[in-house]
Amino acid sequence: MWRRTTARLALLLLVALGCAPMSGIPTPAPARPGDPPGSGPAFTVVIRHATRQELRYSWHRGCPVSWRRLRVIRLTHWGFDRRVHTGRLVVHRDAVRSMVAVMRGLFDRSYPIRRIRFVDAYGADDHRSMAADNTSAFNCRFVAGTSRWSEHAFGRAIDLNPVENPYVDGSHVSPPNGRPYADRSLRRRGMVHAGDAVVRLFARQGWGWGGSWSSARDYQHFSASGR
Repeated sequence: MWRRTTARLALLLLVALGCAPMSGIPTPAPARPGDPPGSGPAFTVVIRHATRQELRYSWHRGCPVSWRRLRVIRLTHWGFDRRVHTGRLVVHRDAVRSMVAVMRGLFDRSYPIRRIRFVDAYGADDHRSMAADNTSAFNCRFVAGTSRWSEHAFGRAIDLNPVENPYVDGSHVSPPNGRPYADRSLRRRGMVHAGDAVVRLFARQGWGWGGSWSSARDYQHFSASGR
């Protein structure tokens, strides 16, 4: 017993110092309508250091943040099939707490997310990832059409359900298969709207939403800087 207690204290100390992976303790999610009390699935999260190998496409020399400052968040989320799935996000270490708080809130509200995979699964090609309706965070790239680093390159931004929440600039819609969702008067599962629970969850962490921009609207995009 003494050995187990000592080992646990040592692990907690290493986590506090940023030297070890951090495992989230599963917490019960509210039971869904019709479920017996206490029977709801649990939100779970495990946090660890990213490795250079798993970021072989999304990180390269010259990026504005070292890959050693990036963390992998393995978490559960609801899918459009109303089942619980597991996904992985890569974020900057200083964005971990905010991201976990938001994702926990989304889980508790049964908000559906199509899939959450490393953008490396798509060769770090943002267009391929969006077309697959993949929710992703870190990707060392420029803002499209510029030589300015995207907030994704710092690991402090996320694109959520890109098909249901496309980038819209006049008649241009990205990804193209998100065009049916360019009409934001629609109210469909997975969409984000001004003032809804998704926007409020991010706002509580100080994160801004691209859907509130004054010209082009990036409805999938949330970032710590608001850009």
